[in-house]
Amino acid sequence: MTGTLDPATREWLEQQGLAPVREATWLEALTHGSFNGSGPADAADYQRLEFLGDRVLGLSVAAWLFRAGDAPEGRLSQRLNALVSGATCARIARSIGLPVHIRLGKQARDDGGADSDKILGDVMEALIGACFIEHGFDAAQALIYRLWARELEGDEGKAKHPKSALQEWAAGNRRATPVYEVTDRSGPDHAARFTVRVTVRNVGHAEATATSKSEAERLAAKAFLEAFG
Repeated sequence: MTGTLDPATREWLEQQGLAPVREATWLEALTHGSFNGSGPADAADYQRLEFLGDRVLGLSVAAWLFRAGDAPEGRLSQRLNALVSGATCARIARSIGLPVHIRLGKQARDDGGADSDKILGDVMEALIGACFIEHGFDAAQALIYRLWARELEGDEGKAKHPKSALQEWAAGNRRATPVYEVTDRSGPDHAARFTVRVTVRNVGHAEATATSKSEAERLAAKAFLEAFG
C-alpha cells in the first residue's frame, strides 16, 4: 500500500497504546472503500482486518463473560451480542476520537461517513485486527478489556432485548405476533438510515429510525413497549 500515516494519526495510535510498527497495517485498518476513488489506486480497505478483529473481539468478550460468573448460555449470548454489536463498537470508536482518523473519499465524508455507526464499528474492529497482527492476541485482548471496561462492568446486554420483550408481551396478552416493516430508507450505502414500523394488530404501532435495520427494529420495539406495554 502506498501512503504514510499522518503524523497526528500516528500520535493518536500511540496514545491508544497501539504503537504502529508496519504503517501499511494501520493504513489498511483506517481506509474505507470509498478512499480508493480519491487516493492511491492500490489502497487496501479495512474489510479483511475487520473480519479478523471481529473474531478477536468476540472471543475476548466471551472469555471475560465466562470468567465473570456462572450465568447460563442464553444470558451469556445475550450480553455477548450486545457488547460486540456495531452500535457498541461505534460508541467505543467515538469515545477514543477515531472518526477524524478514518480515510474516506470526499463524497463519503461529505455524506457523513465519519459519523456512520456502520463505518465506525467496522473500523474499530479493523483496529483490533491490526493490533492482533502486529502485537499478538494478548495485546489485542488487553486493548479490548481496557476500551470496553465500562461496558463489561456495566449493564450492557443484561436487560432483555426489546424485540424479545415485545414478543413475550404480545404472547402474554394474547395478541398477534409483532410485524416489522421498513417504511423508509435514505442516504448512500455507507451512511444509510432506516425507518422501521412495528405493528401489533388491534393494538397500535411505533416507528424508529437508525443507521441499521436491526437497530431501528430494536428502537421501534422499545418505543412500542413504552407506548403500549
